[in-house]
Amino acid sequence: MRFILSLFLMIWGPLSLSGQEAHLANTNPVKEKSTYKIGIIIGSTRPNKIGGQVAEWVFQQVQEAPNLQFTLVDLEKWNLPLFNEPGMPLNGPKTYVHAHTKKWGHEIASYDGYIFVTPQYNCGYPASLKNAIDYLYAEWKDKPAIIISYGFQDGGAKAAMQLKQVLESFKMKFSSTMPAIGLAPQMLNEKKKLKNASEDFKPYREAVLNAVNELVESLKYLS
Repeated sequence: MRFILSLFLMIWGPLSLSGQEAHLANTNPVKEKSTYKIGIIIGSTRPNKIGGQVAEWVFQQVQEAPNLQFTLVDLEKWNLPLFNEPGMPLNGPKTYVHAHTKKWGHEIASYDGYIFVTPQYNCGYPASLKNAIDYLYAEWKDKPAIIISYGFQDGGAKAAMQLKQVLESFKMKFSSTMPAIGLAPQMLNEKKKLKNASEDFKPYREAVLNAVNELVESLKYLS
Protein backbone atom coordinates (compact mmCIF):
# COMPACT_ATOMS: atom_id res chain seq x y z
CA MET A 1 0.00 0.00 0.00
CA ARG A 2 2.81 2.40 0.90
CA PHE A 3 4.54 1.52 -2.35
CA ILE A 4 1.41 2.37 -4.36
CA LEU A 5 0.96 5.67 -2.48
CA SER A 6 4.61 6.65 -3.07
CA LEU A 7 4.31 5.80 -6.75
CA PHE A 8 1.15 7.92 -7.02
CA LEU A 9 2.86 10.93 -5.42
CA MET A 10 5.89 10.56 -7.71
CA ILE A 11 3.64 10.71 -10.78
CA TRP A 12 0.98 13.19 -9.63
CA GLY A 13 3.37 15.70 -8.01
CA PRO A 14 5.24 16.83 -11.16
CA LEU A 15 2.01 16.82 -13.18
CA SER A 16 0.32 19.04 -10.61
CA LEU A 17 3.22 21.50 -10.64
CA SER A 18 3.32 21.63 -14.43
CA GLY A 19 -0.42 22.24 -14.47
CA GLN A 20 -0.05 25.10 -12.02
CA GLU A 21 2.76 26.61 -14.10
CA ALA A 22 0.64 26.37 -17.24
CA HIS A 23 -2.26 28.06 -15.46
CA LEU A 24 -0.03 30.90 -14.28
CA ALA A 25 1.40 31.35 -17.76
CA ASN A 26 -2.12 31.75 -19.13
CA THR A 27 -3.34 34.20 -16.49
CA ASN A 28 -0.32 36.34 -15.64
CA PRO A 29 0.30 39.53 -17.61
CA VAL A 30 3.16 39.49 -20.06
CA LYS A 31 5.99 41.97 -19.68
CA GLU A 32 4.53 45.43 -20.07
CA LYS A 33 5.76 48.03 -22.53
CA SER A 34 6.83 51.43 -21.29
CA THR A 35 4.36 53.05 -23.70
CA TYR A 36 1.43 51.67 -25.69
CA LYS A 37 0.28 53.37 -28.89
CA ILE A 38 -3.45 53.85 -29.28
CA GLY A 39 -5.09 54.99 -32.51
CA ILE A 40 -8.26 57.07 -32.18
CA ILE A 41 -10.01 56.31 -35.45
CA ILE A 42 -12.44 58.94 -36.79
CA GLY A 43 -14.96 56.80 -38.65
CA SER A 44 -16.79 59.39 -40.77
CA THR A 45 -15.42 60.92 -43.96
CA ARG A 46 -18.24 63.43 -44.46
CA PRO A 47 -16.69 66.85 -45.21
CA ASN A 48 -18.86 68.65 -42.67
CA LYS A 49 -18.65 65.89 -40.04
CA ILE A 50 -18.42 66.59 -36.31
CA GLY A 51 -16.47 63.34 -35.84
CA GLY A 52 -13.22 65.26 -35.67
CA GLN A 53 -14.57 67.41 -32.84
CA VAL A 54 -15.86 64.36 -30.97
CA ALA A 55 -12.54 62.55 -31.39
CA GLU A 56 -10.61 65.64 -30.33
CA TRP A 57 -12.74 65.83 -27.17
CA VAL A 58 -11.99 62.15 -26.47
CA PHE A 59 -8.30 62.82 -27.10
CA GLN A 60 -8.29 65.60 -24.52
CA GLN A 61 -10.03 63.48 -21.87
CA VAL A 62 -7.60 60.55 -22.04
CA GLN A 63 -4.28 62.39 -21.89
CA GLU A 64 -3.65 61.44 -18.26
CA ALA A 65 -4.02 57.69 -18.90
CA PRO A 66 -0.74 56.03 -17.80
CA ASN A 67 1.72 54.72 -20.40
CA LEU A 68 -0.54 55.48 -23.35
CA GLN A 69 0.26 57.57 -26.41
CA PHE A 70 -2.77 58.60 -28.49
CA THR A 71 -2.89 59.50 -32.18
CA LEU A 72 -5.88 60.74 -34.17
CA VAL A 73 -6.45 58.73 -37.36
CA ASP A 74 -8.82 60.60 -39.69
CA LEU A 75 -10.23 58.35 -42.43
CA GLU A 76 -11.15 61.38 -44.51
CA LYS A 77 -7.46 62.25 -44.85
CA TRP A 78 -6.59 58.67 -45.82
CA ASN A 79 -9.08 58.78 -48.70
CA LEU A 80 -9.11 55.01 -49.13
CA PRO A 81 -10.89 53.86 -52.31
CA LEU A 82 -13.60 51.24 -52.08
CA PHE A 83 -11.79 48.01 -51.24
CA ASN A 84 -9.95 46.94 -54.38
CA GLU A 85 -7.37 44.33 -53.39
CA PRO A 86 -7.48 41.19 -55.55
CA GLY A 87 -6.62 38.94 -52.61
CA MET A 88 -8.21 38.34 -49.24
CA PRO A 89 -6.79 40.34 -46.28
CA LEU A 90 -6.90 37.11 -44.27
CA ASN A 91 -3.89 35.95 -46.28
CA GLY A 92 -1.70 38.67 -44.81
CA PRO A 93 0.28 41.79 -45.75
CA LYS A 94 2.52 39.90 -48.20
CA THR A 95 -0.43 39.62 -50.56
CA TYR A 96 -1.22 43.36 -50.65
CA VAL A 97 -0.92 44.81 -54.14
CA HIS A 98 -1.77 48.49 -53.82
CA ALA A 99 0.40 51.15 -52.19
CA HIS A 100 -2.54 52.61 -50.28
CA THR A 101 -3.25 49.20 -48.72
CA LYS A 102 0.36 48.71 -47.65
CA LYS A 103 0.52 52.21 -46.17
CA TRP A 104 -2.79 51.76 -44.34
CA GLY A 105 -1.72 48.36 -43.06
CA HIS A 106 1.56 49.77 -41.76
CA GLU A 107 -0.32 52.55 -39.96
CA ILE A 108 -2.80 50.26 -38.24
CA ALA A 109 -0.13 47.67 -37.34
CA SER A 110 1.80 50.38 -35.48
CA TYR A 111 -0.89 50.63 -32.78
CA ASP A 112 -1.36 48.37 -29.78
CA GLY A 113 -5.05 49.21 -29.45
CA TYR A 114 -7.79 51.40 -30.84
CA ILE A 115 -10.61 53.76 -29.96
CA PHE A 116 -13.23 53.73 -32.72
CA VAL A 117 -15.24 56.95 -32.84
CA THR A 118 -18.29 56.39 -35.00
CA PRO A 119 -21.44 58.31 -35.86
CA GLN A 120 -24.77 56.60 -36.45
CA TYR A 121 -26.09 56.86 -40.00
CA ASN A 122 -29.52 55.31 -40.64
CA CYS A 123 -29.18 53.12 -37.54
CA GLY A 124 -25.72 51.87 -38.58
CA TYR A 125 -22.09 52.91 -38.71
CA PRO A 126 -20.70 54.55 -41.88
CA ALA A 127 -19.52 52.66 -44.94
CA SER A 128 -16.21 54.53 -44.79
CA LEU A 129 -15.36 52.81 -41.51
CA LYS A 130 -16.45 49.36 -42.73
CA ASN A 131 -14.31 49.84 -45.84
CA ALA A 132 -11.24 50.83 -43.82
CA ILE A 133 -11.68 47.82 -41.55
CA ASP A 134 -12.16 45.38 -44.45
CA TYR A 135 -8.81 46.27 -46.01
CA LEU A 136 -6.91 44.44 -43.24
CA TYR A 137 -7.01 41.44 -40.94
CA ALA A 138 -3.76 40.58 -39.14
CA GLU A 139 -3.20 44.22 -38.23
CA TRP A 140 -6.43 44.30 -36.20
CA LYS A 141 -6.39 40.77 -34.82
CA ASP A 142 -6.47 40.16 -31.03
CA LYS A 143 -5.93 43.82 -30.09
CA PRO A 144 -7.92 45.73 -27.44
CA ALA A 145 -10.50 48.25 -28.57
CA ILE A 146 -13.03 50.79 -27.34
CA ILE A 147 -16.10 51.81 -29.33
CA ILE A 148 -17.40 55.33 -28.77
CA SER A 149 -20.51 56.28 -30.71
CA TYR A 150 -22.41 59.53 -31.11
CA GLY A 151 -25.80 60.35 -32.55
CA PHE A 152 -29.22 61.90 -32.03
CA GLN A 153 -30.83 58.51 -31.33
CA ASP A 154 -29.57 56.78 -28.17
CA GLY A 155 -26.09 58.19 -28.76
CA GLY A 156 -25.55 55.90 -31.74
CA ALA A 157 -25.85 52.70 -29.68
CA LYS A 158 -27.18 50.67 -32.63
CA ALA A 159 -24.18 51.63 -34.74
CA ALA A 160 -21.85 50.68 -31.88
CA MET A 161 -23.38 47.22 -31.53
CA GLN A 162 -23.15 46.57 -35.27
CA LEU A 163 -19.52 47.67 -35.29
CA LYS A 164 -18.78 45.42 -32.33
CA GLN A 165 -20.23 42.42 -34.19
CA VAL A 166 -17.89 43.07 -37.12
CA LEU A 167 -14.81 43.62 -34.95
CA GLU A 168 -15.50 40.41 -33.03
CA SER A 169 -14.41 38.52 -36.15
CA PHE A 170 -10.90 39.84 -35.45
CA LYS A 171 -11.05 38.47 -31.88
CA MET A 172 -10.59 41.96 -30.49
CA LYS A 173 -10.75 42.49 -26.74
CA PHE A 174 -13.46 45.06 -26.03
CA SER A 175 -14.01 47.28 -23.05
CA SER A 176 -17.39 46.44 -21.55
CA THR A 177 -18.03 50.18 -21.31
CA MET A 178 -19.18 51.57 -24.67
CA PRO A 179 -19.75 55.33 -24.32
CA ALA A 180 -22.69 56.53 -26.42
CA ILE A 181 -22.73 60.31 -26.72
CA GLY A 182 -26.19 61.74 -27.21
CA LEU A 183 -26.52 64.75 -29.48
CA ALA A 184 -29.20 67.44 -29.41
CA PRO A 185 -29.94 70.19 -31.97
CA GLN A 186 -29.02 72.94 -29.50
CA MET A 187 -25.47 71.58 -29.32
CA LEU A 188 -24.86 72.66 -32.94
CA ASN A 189 -24.26 76.09 -34.42
CA GLU A 190 -25.60 77.43 -37.73
CA LYS A 191 -22.85 75.52 -39.56
CA LYS A 192 -23.88 72.26 -37.87
CA LYS A 193 -20.69 72.11 -35.83
CA LEU A 194 -20.48 71.49 -32.10
CA LYS A 195 -20.64 74.73 -30.14
CA ASN A 196 -19.22 73.61 -26.81
CA ALA A 197 -18.25 69.95 -26.65
CA SER A 198 -16.21 70.42 -23.47
CA GLU A 199 -19.37 71.47 -21.63
CA ASP A 200 -22.03 69.42 -23.42
CA PHE A 201 -20.05 66.15 -23.22
CA LYS A 202 -19.23 66.36 -19.50
CA PRO A 203 -21.82 63.65 -18.63
CA TYR A 204 -19.87 61.17 -20.80
CA ARG A 205 -16.39 61.81 -19.44
CA GLU A 206 -16.56 59.19 -16.71
CA ALA A 207 -17.68 56.49 -19.15
CA VAL A 208 -14.79 57.32 -21.49
CA LEU A 209 -12.26 57.14 -18.65
CA ASN A 210 -13.74 53.84 -17.42
CA ALA A 211 -13.42 52.40 -20.90
CA VAL A 212 -9.78 53.53 -21.11
CA ASN A 213 -9.03 51.92 -17.75
CA GLU A 214 -10.41 48.65 -19.11
CA LEU A 215 -8.28 49.08 -22.22
CA VAL A 216 -5.17 49.50 -20.04
CA GLU A 217 -5.92 46.21 -18.30
CA SER A 218 -6.36 44.41 -21.63
CA LEU A 219 -3.06 45.79 -22.92
CA LYS A 220 -1.22 44.01 -20.09
CA TYR A 221 -2.14 40.66 -21.63
CA LEU A 222 -0.99 41.37 -25.18
CA SER A 223 1.31 38.60 -26.42
